[in-house]
Amino acid sequence: MADARLKVFRGTIEGGALKDYQVPVFEGMVVLDAIHHIQAHDAPDLACRWNCKAGKCGSCSAEVNGKPSLMCMTRMDSLPAGRPIVVEPMRRFPLIRDLVTDVSWNYEINKRIKPFKPKPREADGTYRMQQMDVERIQEFHKCIECFLCQDTCHVLRDHRRYEFAGPRFMIRLATLAMHPLDTENRLREIKDQFGVGYCNITKCCTEVCPEDIHITDNAIIPLKERVAGEFYDPLAWLWRLVRGKKADQRSEVH
Repeated sequence: MADARLKVFRGTIEGGALKDYQVPVFEGMVVLDAIHHIQAHDAPDLACRWNCKAGKCGSCSAEVNGKPSLMCMTRMDSLPAGRPIVVEPMRRFPLIRDLVTDVSWNYEINKRIKPFKPKPREADGTYRMQQMDVERIQEFHKCIECFLCQDTCHVLRDHRRYEFAGPRFMIRLATLAMHPLDTENRLREIKDQFGVGYCNITKCCTEVCPEDIHITDNAIIPLKERVAGEFYDPLAWLWRLVRGKKADQRSEVH
């Protein structure tokens, strides 16, 4: 079969450039296969992360023709024929070498999220949840932490790198905030510490998610609505004020 021309970034944070490679193409080939061919025949020192080659570990994240993608799930025949295929590291994260970036910032964000705190068990020692509540958050558990959504988020890339936790952690916060057994009130932290207000719902994170999680519609927008209702809705303020006064009156009577 015909060869494909790949332009692969080679270098470190101190500098680098795209380097040309010719790779034979076979049926069903993915970009990660091409990278492995380059390592085997042309550049054994080419650094890249990968593990499962099945789209489930999230290790082989890169930018293919400028789009954040999993290399193991990007088929060569899905890319424009007759044009070079440009493979670069994720731009959002500090470069280590070649296609490998330092994603440790994400784990630091994760440490700041308070853990799940369930309510007490029922009298029979079990927990009970409605099926609709289970299904609502089930989608979020599909996340493989490839961090493609973090990479493509222009808020993280260009504006609020430290104030906004990013789409991946909006998913985790939504998983906890919408869990019917969780007793933590996380809304102030979602607003102040994790910066949900900075997201302008362009849905670029949803577009690159390899697990087809509806990050914007099902996680971020509901979190925004909850925060708005808690902190910015004057009717909600009034209701809490009235409810608080009634509670005080009842306590005075007793």
